[in-house]
Amino acid sequence: MEKLENGVYKSNGYTNEAFQMENVHPDERGNNVGDVEKSKEDSSLQQDKSKNTFSRAEWEGGLEFLMACIATSVGLGNVWRFPFTAYQNGGGAFLIPYIIVLLFVGKPFYFLEGLLGQFTNKSCAKTWAMVPAMKGLGYGQAFTAFCAVSYYSALMSLTLYYLVASFQAVLPWSFCREEWQGQCVGSESKDDEMNKSTGSFASGNGTLRSSAELYFRKIVLNEYDSIEDGIGAPSWQLFICLFISWATIFGVLCRGIKSTGKAAYFLAIFPYVIMIALLVRAVTLEGAVDGILFFVTPEWNKLWQPNVWYAAITQCFFSLSVCFGPIITYSSYSNFHHNVSRDVMIVTTLDTFTSLIAGCTIFGILGNLAHEVGTTDISKVVRGGTGLAFISYPEALSRFRVVPQLFAVLFFVMMFVLGVGSAVALCGAIFCILCDHFPKMKHWTLVLIVCSFGFVISLVYITPGGQWFITLVDYYGGTFVAIIVGVLEMVSVFWVYGLSNFLNDVEFMLGGRPSIYWRFCWALITPTLMIVILIYTIATYKPPTYDGVQFPTYAYGIGWFVFSLGMLLIVGCILQKCIQLRSSSLIETVKTAFKPCEEKWGPNDPKIRLKWKEFVAEKSFRYRGGFVDTFFK
Repeated sequence: MEKLENGVYKSNGYTNEAFQMENVHPDERGNNVGDVEKSKEDSSLQQDKSKNTFSRAEWEGGLEFLMACIATSVGLGNVWRFPFTAYQNGGGAFLIPYIIVLLFVGKPFYFLEGLLGQFTNKSCAKTWAMVPAMKGLGYGQAFTAFCAVSYYSALMSLTLYYLVASFQAVLPWSFCREEWQGQCVGSESKDDEMNKSTGSFASGNGTLRSSAELYFRKIVLNEYDSIEDGIGAPSWQLFICLFISWATIFGVLCRGIKSTGKAAYFLAIFPYVIMIALLVRAVTLEGAVDGILFFVTPEWNKLWQPNVWYAAITQCFFSLSVCFGPIITYSSYSNFHHNVSRDVMIVTTLDTFTSLIAGCTIFGILGNLAHEVGTTDISKVVRGGTGLAFISYPEALSRFRVVPQLFAVLFFVMMFVLGVGSAVALCGAIFCILCDHFPKMKHWTLVLIVCSFGFVISLVYITPGGQWFITLVDYYGGTFVAIIVGVLEMVSVFWVYGLSNFLNDVEFMLGGRPSIYWRFCWALITPTLMIVILIYTIATYKPPTYDGVQFPTYAYGIGWFVFSLGMLLIVGCILQKCIQLRSSSLIETVKTAFKPCEEKWGPNDPKIRLKWKEFVAEKSFRYRGGFVDTFFK
């Protein structure tokens, strides 16, 4: 620790005036820390009380918070996105980078955001008073959350469409229509019919597809062959389904944390009952073993492709919902001393387990479909695309011998519930920011505004060209922005604010410092790994495609515009803070903008805040610095 002339101490490379013991006589330092701070107690308490008149709601118990986190992280990202991402990146080869990324990126990120929210009891925007110039990260998280929830709700509308269709006497995706003759294989086709068409299907020339795929693309979506034809108008059926989806989100969020907490138990537990039943059915199908082996067998050459690692990080972010705001938001409603580390290990482990269940189920079904059409190449059975879960899962349900309609209803109810859990959490992050900015407005009014705006935007995704735009927004507005937000989040907390300062905050809150594993991940492994992958991804950038088809130039322009909006929120806040705190020296202006805000950073509760100031002041005075003290003590 370096002493400056004005009596302020410098620690970890920058001056942090929020943590100094000002005007303390040298002989009194170390013995009268409490007396020095107590002299300011009355004025500080009155100031804090005036700024914290809003009493923040809390979960009714730790279990409620755990269920909410499970409902958030175990959602469409596991059942829809994970199998599709694994399919795109070599099947089993994807599991290796995914697990490595989970250990060194996913878990550290989840723990970090859980700690940040619980420590501050504030939204993901106001949390960044620790580094005021980076407040835009909170708005960037809200932006990615809105991009994701806008098309998540569209996927929910598709599940409702299928749910209604499941009540028919014969499942409508199980048979071929007359207009599909020569290009369709029905789920109920006989073996001899299958064998006649094996050659054309196995050749991969696209002349033969399953009835489930044709039903999804030609009847449900009425999909265009090219985005050049425009996006078209949504069908009235999907319009109603989308409205019901957003109405459900509104119903869960309208009463804030009270209604969300009660719904969390059902949203977290119910999907597992159906998921396990489907897995049991999938592994008993003929050819399922081949499909599962295709899923888990690694292709080692894929490990050297940076895009596979990039896909692993983005899938980890989507699956765990880190860098999107929900984890900070949910943990901000927890008790200040809650043991969040236990919840982190449970949720992240369960999330991976769920992804593997979903992957084995869908690839088991693909293996069965390949077996029936007489091909050993699993990759040629179903075209890639965001509709993978709406093709392969329905295909499996139509092959059930006993009451397939019942299983179809249960499955699509499960899919809808998973979607609600994810969408509610993503919308909750946006809603929490609005509550902080408009504390006098009624909660249900703010929720209604968010849901109404989201409904209008989501209409684009249920048009005949909507799936093209899901791919576009998912890449430019979701994954690309999220990974940049993640890099900046790690750098801001551990390289700007400082690892030692953060460890002091955690020690005060939980009564102990995180283990060596967390410290090395936070300070070195996680940010370095993410920066390297981001640089490789930018250097080897390839425009996204839909089913292997390039977008027109104007569509990529829209994608880059969406990406620019997310970046503008971050850069704009940095410039605004620097202008607000400008001085004669540019260096001093930047230092001040990235220095913790003494008035706003810290615990939200006034009494806890005073104790925290005393604690960190004493820690800052006794801290001698060095590698050993930071990482091993």
